[in-house]
Amino acid sequence: MKKALITGITGQDGAYLAEFLLNKGYQVHGVKRRSSLFNTDRIDHLYQDLHEENVNFFLHYGDLTDSTNLIRIVQEVQPIEIYNLAAQSHVQVSFETPEYTANSDALGTLRVLEAIRILGLAEKTRFYQASTSELYGKVQEIPQTEKTPFYPRSPYAAAKLYSYWITVNYREAYKMFACNGILFNHESPLRGETFVTRKITRAIARIKLDLQDKIYLGNLNAKRDWGFAGDYVEAMWLMLQQDIADDFVIATGETHSVREFVELAFAEVGIGIEWQGEGTGEKGIDKSTGRVLVEVDSRYFRPTEVEILLGDPTKAREKLDWKAKTSFRELVKMMVEADLEEAKRDLFCQREGFKVNRYYE
Repeated sequence: MKKALITGITGQDGAYLAEFLLNKGYQVHGVKRRSSLFNTDRIDHLYQDLHEENVNFFLHYGDLTDSTNLIRIVQEVQPIEIYNLAAQSHVQVSFETPEYTANSDALGTLRVLEAIRILGLAEKTRFYQASTSELYGKVQEIPQTEKTPFYPRSPYAAAKLYSYWITVNYREAYKMFACNGILFNHESPLRGETFVTRKITRAIARIKLDLQDKIYLGNLNAKRDWGFAGDYVEAMWLMLQQDIADDFVIATGETHSVREFVELAFAEVGIGIEWQGEGTGEKGIDKSTGRVLVEVDSRYFRPTEVEILLGDPTKAREKLDWKAKTSFRELVKMMVEADLEEAKRDLFCQREGFKVNRYYE
């Protein structure tokens, strides 16, 4: 049985990848950080009691900032594939926690690669590094390919730049099978609530049910290449099944603005949006009632903005035989429907007097 180790298994990508690999017949091991609160909601449906037979899903306490811990886990598991998905992955937050972001996102990758090297697993273990389209930042060409120069515009992207090149370096220096997946924005109902797409769909669901008055956003004109995370984890796996290690852009090949996302998500609940004003004074108005549902808050602007990201997935299509299956419209619909169900549960709890203990930015 193949063994895979996933860092960041409690995140969106980790949850989808774990389920994907289990369905492929893998024994899956995940690294999760210790917390006083349960942080395994996304993978609870995969959990197996260790006293059962044929258990193929295991969790280990660990952190990318602790090299000895990572070495111990890799030594115990002896995985043939490692997927390094763990990171402080919120771009805006990286401006507030730049040192921690560098420690976990940049040096964390180095620690995993060193664990493979120190334990003598360079010929046995294949390594996947979760790179990001944020590497392109102030884009030098449109669309972006594997050969487009990088220009990071945040502490998060700068840390990921180190991760990208240290992965390439260990591939060339120690003959490791190490790949970078340069994934463009990929979303799902499992996306964290403070990421803009989930923030939008969650707020719209709550506005529809009168649980919230409006939503505050930053740069409505920012454009992103948005895909479905469930499609993208297949590309991660395919990279590690190749004969030669290489780096790939994973994207849909189309771009949409935050404004478009808002309009389409509101349309899913039967609300038409028209825009009035400019800049920070711009507002999204319900066409039928005149009610203000969207406002701009300058606090959500980044110190250095990334205006447009558009990936060219040609190489992935030709060499991995991969392409995105889920359309932008289908993605938005999926996320809105999931958040409507969650909002309905919150409404029920509110009406019945149950406490809903949630905080969202």
